[in-house]
Parts: sequence; C-alpha cells; structure tokens
Amino acid sequence: MTQRFETEQDALRYIFSTRDALPERSTRLDEFTRDPSPTRRIMLRLGLPTQTREYMVITGSKGKGSTAAISARLLQELGHTVGLLTSPHLTNWYERIRVNGQAIPQADFLRILSEFSPAIDKEVARLNPGQYISPQGFFLLIALRYFDERGVDATVLEVGRGGRFDDVALVPNKLSLFTPIIMEHTQYLGDSLERIAWHKSGIISQGSYVYSVPQAPEVMRVLTDEADARDAEFYWLSVLDMPEYLGETPTGQRMRLQRYGECELSLLGRYQLQNAALAVQGVGNMHARLQGISHSSPEYVERIRTGLANVRWPGRLHVLQQSPQVILDGAINPRSARDFMASVQPRLTRPVVTIAGVPRDRDYPGVYAVLAEYADALILTETSINPNIHFPYQETALTAARRYHDDVQYAPNLSAALLMAYARAGVEGTILLSVAQPLVGEAIQRWQIDMNQI
Repeated sequence: MTQRFETEQDALRYIFSTRDALPERSTRLDEFTRDPSPTRRIMLRLGLPTQTREYMVITGSKGKGSTAAISARLLQELGHTVGLLTSPHLTNWYERIRVNGQAIPQADFLRILSEFSPAIDKEVARLNPGQYISPQGFFLLIALRYFDERGVDATVLEVGRGGRFDDVALVPNKLSLFTPIIMEHTQYLGDSLERIAWHKSGIISQGSYVYSVPQAPEVMRVLTDEADARDAEFYWLSVLDMPEYLGETPTGQRMRLQRYGECELSLLGRYQLQNAALAVQGVGNMHARLQGISHSSPEYVERIRTGLANVRWPGRLHVLQQSPQVILDGAINPRSARDFMASVQPRLTRPVVTIAGVPRDRDYPGVYAVLAEYADALILTETSINPNIHFPYQETALTAARRYHDDVQYAPNLSAALLMAYARAGVEGTILLSVAQPLVGEAIQRWQIDMNQI
C-alpha cells in the first residue's frame, strides 16, 4: 500500500480538514458543538484498542499536564511500558504521543495516519452538517495504534479543555484523576464552577476509581454526584494528604510525603507538590492491577522516590539560564500567576523584569495585577504562531497594565521583549516569562531545550 502522507504539512492539513471545513468556528458551549461519536465509530471500525491495558485519564483546569508527566515517569520506574498522550505541544506535534518519554517518530506518525485514512474517509463521508472529527480524536487514534505496536501496558491520557465531550473519554479507563478545577474557557464550558466541573466529571467511567485534589465545595459536589451515578469509588485527597514542603534544591524541591518520607521532586513550583501527591495515589491504584513490584515492598517506595527525582516536564516553571536568571512558566490566569510568583519569590534578584503574554480570552488584567506586585518593570507581548489564540490590542493591554504599574512597555514579539528585558535586568536581575503556550514553545526553541525525550 502506498503511503498517503509523506510530509507533516499534508498530515496536519488532513487532521484539521473537517474542523476547518465548518462554515465558521463556533464559540458555543461544547455540549452543542463537540461530538466524539465519529471518533468512536472509527475506533470500532479499526478495532482499537487491540490490546488490553490500563488507562489513567486526567483532567482539571491547571496542573493536568504535569500530573500526567509525573504519573508516566512513576509507572516507568515501576517497570511498565508507558504510553503518554498530552496536549497542547510546545515545539512539535509529535510531543503529544510518547512511549517511555520518547516522542513518536514522524515516520510512524505518518505511516499510521496513512493506514487509518481509508476508515477515516468513510466516516468523513457520513458526517452530518456541523459535525467534524476532532483533531484530538486523530491523535488518540494514532496513539492507540502506536501503543499497541510498542507493547504499552500502562497509559496516561491528558484531556483537553473539558472531558465529557472530549475524545479521550472514549477509552475504557478504570481510573480518573482531577487536578484543581477553576473558572476557565467559560464560552465553551459554561459560566459557573458547577457547569465547568460537570464537563470535567464526564471522564468518570462506570465502576471505576476517582482521585481528586482538594476542590471548591461546589466542584466537589459535582464530582461526588457523578461518581455516585457511575458507581465509582471516589477518593478525595485532603490538605493533610499534601506533601510538606522542605525547601528548594538547585534543580527542584524537597518534600516529605507520607510513607515515602523525605524525597526530592525535580520540578520547581509549590503547586507541583500537589500534582505529585495526586500522581502517586493514582499510580498506586493502577499499579495494583498490573503485575510487578509489590506495593508494600521497600523497592516500591524506592522506585517512587526515584521517579519523583527524575521526572522531566520542560516549560513549567523552568529556569532557562543564569546571569541574568530567566524563568519560564505558562501562568495565564490569576491563580496560576499567584502560584508562579509564590514559587519564584525566594529566587528573585533585582531588578525583576516580567514579560507577560496573556490571551484576551483570559483575565489578563487580573494576571497583570498579580505580576505587577513583584515586578520592577512589565513588558507585554504576543505571538501569531497559533491563529486560534488572540491577544488584547496593544493599547487595551497597556491601559489595563498601567492601572497596576508605572513602568509598562509593549513588544510586538518575544525576541523584542527579551531584548528589552535584558537591557533592563542586566546580569544581576531576573527575567520572568509568564506567557501562553505558543510563547512557551518559542522560548523552549530559543534555548534549544530537547523535547524529544522527557
């Protein structure tokens, strides 16, 4: 059979073709616009997945990517062959699909998509007006086949923005994890915490296990009601279950975590302690259904400690360089901005120059207010890399930021913003990048961070 797709451009054009063919991109609620049933039918047509394995599905508003990366690393340390599906990517599309931390090779990606295209074409032909096959569905299909080929026995899947109408929720998962749920994507998920939590809770499967970090009371009610309706066992991690922060290390932080004692987490950011606690609980649940090291053994404890110390997840509170110190994070809502500032405060050296790139569908004035409290200078910027992410107009952004800080400038792109920041910070200061994912990706490429293996 001749391979249909020879280039990434051809493959991506095909993956986005049905969505891009819609008359206009809808901004209505997901329950009216997103339909995973075409992906479900393709899965059935292809017989996917062909192998039995464990699935962990993770959703939330913040920290789900980090929790996925930590979980995957811990499972790998426990001796499993681990598949990981995340989104969005930072530098290339293949980062989204990994086995034991290694991104899928382009050749395999193009080959699998070519093999699947006849079945996909049949489904495209029967789409109703307004229906499309989600790009997330394409990546899920490719991942499932690749995981089959690589003998994956444990899989960690990160949901996109919601859950109930996300293609990832189609897998037969016995375990779902919930990171903090806050107000986000209100135009797609609804304008209340309850409604957003309802979307997220859709990943809970019948008779499964559910773990959640502490949530707002209204979120917890929605999650427990969904778990009860699905006859799922719900475990709520309380504040007492969270690790005790012990201090920073040159590459991460030390913590004390229940039976694992004093250990190191190779990720910065106080919020990562909560992600680590959730991942450890979820991994313990999944590992209990897989063969391998006894959960009660000292070796299990040591493997978990090793995994926490070795996890790698670039672009999340990432120290890119010293002299001047440059620290990168994707903090684009007020809560994540506060977490970012609280985490970096012990590392700050003056002057502090903060580069902010916050999309206009986020609470960018609220983010500016948080960042301004710690900054000696604030530089606003944007990018056109992702045409679906729009930033506030220059004057609108400057007017909003100047309500909170006197020294605010604008740069049309990241390169210009960094030049301005270097001039102001000198070699002794700190440059903070609090920016959206496309700008995080630009920074990762600029500093030549390897994203092929994590």
